[in-house]
Amino acid sequence: MNTDNKSKPLFTIHSRAPIRICDNGGWTDTWFAKYGAVFHIAVAPHARVGIAAYPRKVSNKQVTLHVSNYGDEYTFNPGDQPWLKHPLLEAAIAQMGVLEEYACRITIGSDAPAGMSTGTSAAVTVALIGALDILNESGLSRPEIAYGAHAVETEMLGQQSGIQDQLASAYGGINYIEMHAYPEASVTQIQLDDEQLADLEQRLILVFLGKAHSSSNVHEKVIADLEDIGPQDQRLDALRRAAERSQKAVGKGDWLALGEAMLFNTAAQEQLHSELVSEDARTAIRMARRYGALGWKVNGAGGDGGSLTILCGEDVEQQRQMVEEIKTTNPLFQTIPIKLDQKGLVCSREG
Repeated sequence: MNTDNKSKPLFTIHSRAPIRICDNGGWTDTWFAKYGAVFHIAVAPHARVGIAAYPRKVSNKQVTLHVSNYGDEYTFNPGDQPWLKHPLLEAAIAQMGVLEEYACRITIGSDAPAGMSTGTSAAVTVALIGALDILNESGLSRPEIAYGAHAVETEMLGQQSGIQDQLASAYGGINYIEMHAYPEASVTQIQLDDEQLADLEQRLILVFLGKAHSSSNVHEKVIADLEDIGPQDQRLDALRRAAERSQKAVGKGDWLALGEAMLFNTAAQEQLHSELVSEDARTAIRMARRYGALGWKVNGAGGDGGSLTILCGEDVEQQRQMVEEIKTTNPLFQTIPIKLDQKGLVCSREG
């Protein structure tokens, strides 16, 4: 697609979707768990998508994809096989398609570091499908976008994926998700007043452990084990209870009880496999404990790399000291600024 700097698009579309943290109950929103419950909190930083739509020239490739975090830019037609550089993005575009009259420059980026295990890939896919929904005037609902994003990973690419990440990005907010029979689920949004939201936001710390999450061998062992035992496994039941406890705690604005639910979940997660709580995570946890944090949760499935959510007490000075020590203990550790996201997927069109 030839779109030099002097070309003016017919219109532009922008979308964004949040990531999620503190996913108590994770592992139970999967095909091998069959049913489950997950609590999570949607936050910025966001995944972002921009689409510039131009008149189609049949001789050109229809899509120019610019993936800003990787510095990649290349052209293709929706559905071209094999996938070129970014199968997740190309598959989402293939699933949605692009109206024949348009050629598009699609720019994709994330404000979050790669590999934090906070649902960034789901956020990117939700934001991309949401933007293409506006382009194609498809009229998809939030759950349809979420399930479409889930299908890209599981059906088109054959990857393992629970359902909660896509729902978090589509809905935003603080959610309790009940999966009745994989992958069908209901989403209950937990409502807090502005003062409670501000208090919770101030207490939450997201610690990136400095390297991209990579624990496929451990995860495969856990999945094989759970598949053999079945959905009634006591460890899965403990994780489901952690989600339920979290919902009740936040509904009451009881941060001490939420911290206890996070600790309960971390212990249950560790029971699945000891390596799901890595040595780097344990280092950060020891500091969190020393500075009076109420709870902590290894984000996502757990394992090497990734990130940790810490729920702090009310002493702001203790929290500041903890953050400083975390950053100086390991030069790779980063605290990532977060904001609670109550809106979920947001899309707009200009022109």
